[in-house]
Amino acid sequence: MPSTNRFLTNAALEFAYFSGLARIWERSAGGIGAILRFERVRPKRAGQFQPLRSREITPEFLDRVVLALGRWKFDVVSMDEVGRRAQRPAAGRRFVALSFDGGTRDFMTHGYPVLARHDVPFTVYVATACPDGLGEAWWLALQEAIAKHDRISLVMEEWERHFGVAGVAEKYELYDFLARWMRSLAPADRTAAINDLCKRYSVDLAKLSREASMTWEDVATLAADPRATVGSATVNSPVLAAISDDAARREMTMGKAVAEAAIGREVRHFAYPFGESGSFDARHVLMAKEAGFASAASSRPGVIQPDGRTNLHALPRLNWDGRSGSVRALRVRLSGLRFSE
Repeated sequence: MPSTNRFLTNAALEFAYFSGLARIWERSAGGIGAILRFERVRPKRAGQFQPLRSREITPEFLDRVVLALGRWKFDVVSMDEVGRRAQRPAAGRRFVALSFDGGTRDFMTHGYPVLARHDVPFTVYVATACPDGLGEAWWLALQEAIAKHDRISLVMEEWERHFGVAGVAEKYELYDFLARWMRSLAPADRTAAINDLCKRYSVDLAKLSREASMTWEDVATLAADPRATVGSATVNSPVLAAISDDAARREMTMGKAVAEAAIGREVRHFAYPFGESGSFDARHVLMAKEAGFASAASSRPGVIQPDGRTNLHALPRLNWDGRSGSVRALRVRLSGLRFSE
């Protein structure tokens, strides 16, 4: 649901653009470039209950973004080039790298054609369980169960819980609550929880997950494109801080090995699943380096600094809220100026 906080943030971004504050900030603290983080790319849909709308952009908006980056004189670069520029002194034009998480099939249908038409580099991070047909898109299953029912029951920490969700506001509130809880669970516990929910409410989790995910043929298509970088996002997309160090290390190394075997080339770049503060820490940063990745991207906000001042294994990214279609707001975000959301 729209929030007052989001409206205030959008108003602040618009003010920063028109007042020139963003350009002033960029000159003093804007770094040398940024990595944009997107997830799903698909056409806008009708419906009041869309809890994942913030994680989607339309192909039309992606087209506008690429055109705007050209007008603003940003270089659109690969992740390899991000690493090179981050080690050098500030010089020349600022850059943007385009990254897409989730390995979703609609990227192939709606996002990839836009990027190919503009002939720009981009990175897609893939968790290998998804093209293997073994991934669980629990966030989609949770959305479907809540959308179709006015009452939701499930077992949480050995207790049967019941929630009335007749209204749209109640559905959004419950989705946010249960999504946070499921992210906090260890993978086996989350699997048990989402399968219990799907069984109760006749949600076909396997079919939903399979239809949402890229196939290995899709990944191979990207790997064959010199503009594309295929990155790893573990095997099962766990919250790394919620599992043991040994399990986290296996997720990283196996995800890399499986992807490399599938596409027949080295996978040099990694993205922490979810990637926000609290989902990974310094231990995992070291693991990513030891696993042989040249970079590891988070979803912590920020811009890239020159002279090696940005840790390549804890790269910040600018997460785009798909509920906003303002390229002016995007220009402010690229300046490095931040507002709480």
